[in-house]
Amino acid sequence: MHVLEKFKYCPVCGSEHFEEQNAKSKCCENCGFEYYLNPSAAVAAFILNRKGELLVVRRKLEPSKGMLDLPGGFVDIDETMYEALLREVKEETGLEVVKSEFFTTLPNHYRYSGFMVPTLDTFFICEIEDENLLKAADDASEAVWLKLSDVHTEHFGLRSIRHALRAFLQCRGF
Repeated sequence: MHVLEKFKYCPVCGSEHFEEQNAKSKCCENCGFEYYLNPSAAVAAFILNRKGELLVVRRKLEPSKGMLDLPGGFVDIDETMYEALLREVKEETGLEVVKSEFFTTLPNHYRYSGFMVPTLDTFFICEIEDENLLKAADDASEAVWLKLSDVHTEHFGLRSIRHALRAFLQCRGF
């Protein structure tokens, strides 16, 4: 189901004449309010330890429960991408990011509450303070270090993660 199908009434005047203009917007024929569906922002981290192994987490929740993922998540309101990156890595792994570098950004669709939410996922290559503090928490049921040669994109549940991972591995010669 397209997310705009959930919006049946105008959120301003309550009119049921809240009509689709195109695939990304609706307009109220009664009061003229226009709503544009923009993607939700999300972040993900590529973190390598001293041995050159990649940190991956196992998803505790749907979508893709039980599959591998990179540490990350949605950007909160009034939060920068960088603040979200620091928070999400800390929440899921217990690790402190001390340095990060932009890697890439990719559009994605994230299934939530029965409909697909468009997202814009931003990927960073990160350095951490102390890899010994690693502990899975929050949305991660497990956190492990994998040799890059043991990383198989088909074990990762989300499309944008798989695409970014392929690009990351290519940059590393895998």
